[in-house]
Amino acid sequence: MIRKPWWKWLAFILLLYTCIAGFLVKIPVLDDRMHQSVRNLFFHVPMWMTMMVLFIVSVVYALKYLRSQNPIHDYYSLEYARSGTLFGTLGFITGMIWANYQWGAPWSGDPKQIYAVIGILIYFAYFILRGSMTDIDKRSKVSAVYNIFAFCMTIPLFFILPRMQESLHPGGQGSEGNPGLNPADLDANMRLVWYPAIIGWTLLGVWITTLRIRFRIYQEKQLLIHEQA
Repeated sequence: MIRKPWWKWLAFILLLYTCIAGFLVKIPVLDDRMHQSVRNLFFHVPMWMTMMVLFIVSVVYALKYLRSQNPIHDYYSLEYARSGTLFGTLGFITGMIWANYQWGAPWSGDPKQIYAVIGILIYFAYFILRGSMTDIDKRSKVSAVYNIFAFCMTIPLFFILPRMQESLHPGGQGSEGNPGLNPADLDANMRLVWYPAIIGWTLLGVWITTLRIRFRIYQEKQLLIHEQA
């Protein structure tokens, strides 16, 4: 677990910078397409990227648990999945806010929205699955296997299937199946905010997770002390 405080200060400074500069930086005129709503790029997209980073770390610890049977690895896997789901939910909410301004409604049944909901629900099912088991060892093993399945499902749901269908989600050639923002839409000024935003939100996700892990380990220690008393 990361114990040096410098990266926490870095996360705070980068997010403070993002929240201030994100609303003050001069943005390009994008052919009358997005106007001021493009500022959501500093929040919506980095949250999704943070989600993926946290999910990757979670599945790595799931694999470690299956190899070592170390309960600490199970705790790490669980909490990184929780934080990833949190940021995925926040990314979806900020996306709905953006869609309300761009498409006229927060929900339009766009393929990107549908697949995003499915991906997040898959991880919610992971937590329900864990909560339904009382046998600790069985719960950890089954959860680890499901975690691997859930992560594998996010790849086609978030990155492949939306690109195979026409989408309202902004793309390089309009709504022709490209769900990503055209890199040409980012000028130098926006990049000076966007990259720090990605780092800042990711560090915040790790920070939240480390706090959750410490609290989880503390709970387990207190439970062990209570059982021994």
